[in-house]
Amino acid sequence: MTWPLSQRIQSFRPSATVSISNLASQMSANGEDVINLAVGEPDFDTPSHVIDAAISAMQAGQTRYTHVAGTIALRQAVCNKYQRENQLSYQTDQVLISNGAKQSIYNLTTALLEAGDQVIVPAPYWVSYSAMVAMAGAEAVIIPCPASQAFKVTAAQLSAAITPDTKLLMLNSPSNPSGQAYSVAEWIAIGHVLRLHPHVIILSDDIYEHIYWGQEPLVNLLNVCPDLANRCVLVNGVSKAYAMTGWRIGYAAGPVSIISAMTKVQVESSSCASSISQAAAEAALNGPQDPVHTMVSAYQQRHDYVVSQLNTMPGLNTLLSQGTFYSFVDCAKAIASLGYKDDLGLVKGILASTGVALVPGSAFGLPDHFRLSYATDMAVLHQACERLRLFFSR
Repeated sequence: MTWPLSQRIQSFRPSATVSISNLASQMSANGEDVINLAVGEPDFDTPSHVIDAAISAMQAGQTRYTHVAGTIALRQAVCNKYQRENQLSYQTDQVLISNGAKQSIYNLTTALLEAGDQVIVPAPYWVSYSAMVAMAGAEAVIIPCPASQAFKVTAAQLSAAITPDTKLLMLNSPSNPSGQAYSVAEWIAIGHVLRLHPHVIILSDDIYEHIYWGQEPLVNLLNVCPDLANRCVLVNGVSKAYAMTGWRIGYAAGPVSIISAMTKVQVESSSCASSISQAAAEAALNGPQDPVHTMVSAYQQRHDYVVSQLNTMPGLNTLLSQGTFYSFVDCAKAIASLGYKDDLGLVKGILASTGVALVPGSAFGLPDHFRLSYATDMAVLHQACERLRLFFSR
């Protein structure tokens, strides 16, 4: 029997990232030679001292529910991290630990948004932003940000997009999928616009904060505009920087009123995050950061190689990234010259012909591009680039 589903859920299309990855996995299971560059997941192992902390926590009996907002020890570690690394001061009642940064953002959209609210989402954007806004019954206002402006929203674009119904602005720096980060000057200009519209709340998604190699020091909006702290929620986590995707620990820091509302959402969805994973995350934040530096150095080396290769392939153009482990590639000329309808058709053609899995740019709100993840070793990237070169040179 087919049961009636909500119109809300029927309106959602499967994530292109998941769809392409699933197709690649099926091809691999069928014995085909597949290189999956679609999923954004570190290929490194979780640092050993983090694993040891989890084992110790289990042996010490830390296997029960924690406070919904997270253990005091982990929330204090988050506060210490913000003071130490970002020169931002938070108290433990301003921090919520969740099952990944994704849940942190979902908690925020559910706590804040309702029908009639508008959310400004610069494109390209992480695929789940617009879906979460829709799940909350609000409207995503997409602002296209092309390569000519380094895939970043300008102050002028932001000013033109804000209306009395604007409730939330979603920002991600360094960005998935573009790898671009906002400069001090750009934050100053954006902050000036936001001061004129005190009804707009700001999400600062900083999950790739540690994976950065730009020329100027990475700064957060609140480093430049501290007066916006009373309406800004910072979201981060341990998944990307510490190769802990499966441990599922994210965190949010912000005004007590908003964090409290987000905690109410989490009470009714998942309760607390894993007690064992929280102990591991505490060790990651408080422990030695050398493993992070080692991983970032490898990502930068891979980035340099991949970008140099892509920019010599016919019909492709990509900017140098400043961080993350992605390249967001302009393939408009390749789509036209090879006779494909759009970027999804091109990506499917690449997968079928070469076994290399990529994600179409339309999934991130900016068509005629594709995202390539170089979170895999150099030998695999060499092979992938050779296959792509043959495909685009035919």
